[in-house]
Amino acid sequence: MSSCRVGLRLAACLLNISEARKKYVVENIAKAALLERNGQRHPEVSVLNIFSDPEYNRSVITIAASIDELGNSVLAACLEAFQSIDMEIQEGIHPCLGAVDLIPIYPLSGVGVEECGAVARMCYSLMETIFTNQNSFVPGCSVFLFGEADLPEKRPLVQRRKQLGWFTRRDFSTLKPDLGPAPARRCGLTGSQSGFFFCFGF
Repeated sequence: MSSCRVGLRLAACLLNISEARKKYVVENIAKAALLERNGQRHPEVSVLNIFSDPEYNRSVITIAASIDELGNSVLAACLEAFQSIDMEIQEGIHPCLGAVDLIPIYPLSGVGVEECGAVARMCYSLMETIFTNQNSFVPGCSVFLFGEADLPEKRPLVQRRKQLGWFTRRDFSTLKPDLGPAPARRCGLTGSQSGFFFCFGF
């Protein structure tokens, strides 16, 4: 992806997935973000970094793309993750809630946080459509929103963690997602957000 193109509007997703011990799974999820529907490499999408922590059993895949393409790339990566990671057998010291734990989207160039929030909400809508209209063994998508994607309150991640009882781990019986059905045990619950680019431990 060339950053020298005049007017290129860029955003990034730090996709948090609940897998780090199976390198091929993480790599397949990253590769899914790079491909167009026809299987060809997308010229305006890059995977900038993959950070994996085996003890946490968690990886962060940094996907950068034009704002118009980022949603589709993130969606492709999420679908691969939902099909590859089973939260019923996942183990790790990090108190994750979902196969795709977080979809944080941040502006890079020529894009505002409001647009990134719209992309975060759009990702959920696309996932919901796919799971509803196609024969997929992925049993649905349950999402909680925070930051700019959480309208009108725009609650921060810390507040949402407390509200969801994060450190009870996978006790889904009391969780009420903002979007989608009650979380399925295989996929868990996904957080979707947008905001300014910052580093965080999650």
